[in-house]
Amino acid sequence: MNIEIKGIEDEKFHRPLQLIANLFFEDPIVSLRPLVEKDLTIALTLDEVDGFMKASARLYTEEDQRNFSDEYEKAIEGEMTAKERFRLEKNVLSHVYLTVLQDYTGIVQKWGILTGMRPTKLLHKAVRDGIATEEAHRSLKENYLITNEKIELMQTIVDRQLSVVPDLYDVRNEVSIYIGIPFCPTKCAYCTFPAFAIQGKQGRVDSFLAGLHYEMREMGKWLKENNVKITTVYYGGGTPTSITAEEMDLLYDEMYQAFPDVENIREITVEAGRPDTITPEKLDVLKKWNIDRISINPQSYTQETLKAIGRHHTVEETIEKFHLARGMGMNNINMDLIIGLPGEEVPEFTHTLEETEKLMPESLTVHTLSFKRASEMTLNKDKYKVAPREEVERMMTLAEQWTKEHNYTPYYLYRQKNILGNLENVGYALENQDSIYNIMIMEEVQTIIGIGCGAASKFIHPETGKITHFNNPKDPKSYNEGFQEYTNKKIDILNELFSKY
Repeated sequence: MNIEIKGIEDEKFHRPLQLIANLFFEDPIVSLRPLVEKDLTIALTLDEVDGFMKASARLYTEEDQRNFSDEYEKAIEGEMTAKERFRLEKNVLSHVYLTVLQDYTGIVQKWGILTGMRPTKLLHKAVRDGIATEEAHRSLKENYLITNEKIELMQTIVDRQLSVVPDLYDVRNEVSIYIGIPFCPTKCAYCTFPAFAIQGKQGRVDSFLAGLHYEMREMGKWLKENNVKITTVYYGGGTPTSITAEEMDLLYDEMYQAFPDVENIREITVEAGRPDTITPEKLDVLKKWNIDRISINPQSYTQETLKAIGRHHTVEETIEKFHLARGMGMNNINMDLIIGLPGEEVPEFTHTLEETEKLMPESLTVHTLSFKRASEMTLNKDKYKVAPREEVERMMTLAEQWTKEHNYTPYYLYRQKNILGNLENVGYALENQDSIYNIMIMEEVQTIIGIGCGAASKFIHPETGKITHFNNPKDPKSYNEGFQEYTNKKIDILNELFSKY
């Protein structure tokens, strides 16, 4: 689909217009310059008139000369910074642009003009600002074109989060810790996380772990000296249970020695996502260090699907390792499912839900497949045939119905670029089994310190809320060569953020 935009020449608008076009078409070309070959022409206007920012859109087709048009305006409230002005311009322009594309395609975008990851932050802001619920919902519907269905989902999640973490708006002076272990048995076709095949790489693993222990000690020292509490710790990756039981034991011993007041950390989670990495010895280590929240991720209960996406465990192994973990005292198990995996439609996903019912994990994260830019699946799309939008939506509806029937409540969500059906990923939990870390990372209410290979730090200023990002390198070799430098840089940022506390 080639779309020529007329009337808007400023390149700063190209990305938001492109992102909205991506919601309707696969790999569309959006050009602010004349195109020799075009399928659609959309004429846009953007003007400031009598204290209002006004936009209009007129879409017409080259083939059948159909026309669709819309107008929208928003009041300009006082003096604006350049950033605030652009946000307003983008909002009114996106509003009319989305509307004519919906009219043309007949596809309603339930998330409206939103293309960002964290829609619930909008509702949290309204709560903090003291805006009445009805007014907040009206604003979401009018300003962002979000449907009632998604607004209701957002409200359910915000209510649940505030019940799980009543001091959610007051944890900015604490931090959470993410520890990245960049190894897996194999790499899944949809994955872009740091995940290097661990077989035959023991030298690289040893070097990485030495750097990781250093980071943990230095970061723990800073936290103790500055009297900063830890809210949650999350071991991710890769697959943290890819390393040996002995290496895990040393790692958790380091955590208890290095970090302050570990006994009172609200939650410690270890992703054991790949069932083929779970052993009785590793579960014994987790139990030794009082860690009982883990993930065991089937993704699908169809063996052909697992083979197609590069997961080398069997369906039977997932079930076996779940029962093993449960029998050894793991009483807070999360499982991940993915909607829209290659070759899967409603029957396959129904089967996955039926198998999940036999296990009833404490929490369940339902992901919608996203074609991540550098993944094997994206690079070879022809090889991985996925269900159409309507089928993906039916699978999401099944997940919503199933979780409700089984007393799971949605407690966090996030969205991704190139996600099937323009849907979302939703975490569901039984009562009092929600992941506090997932709430912290998604709502961006406190600093998350990333430690380890590929770990992303997100520093939240305790007063202004300004976000500063810092990423450790994704490959173990680069990490091993510079972990001291990365540690020092993060401590410098922390010193600046917490200097008044």
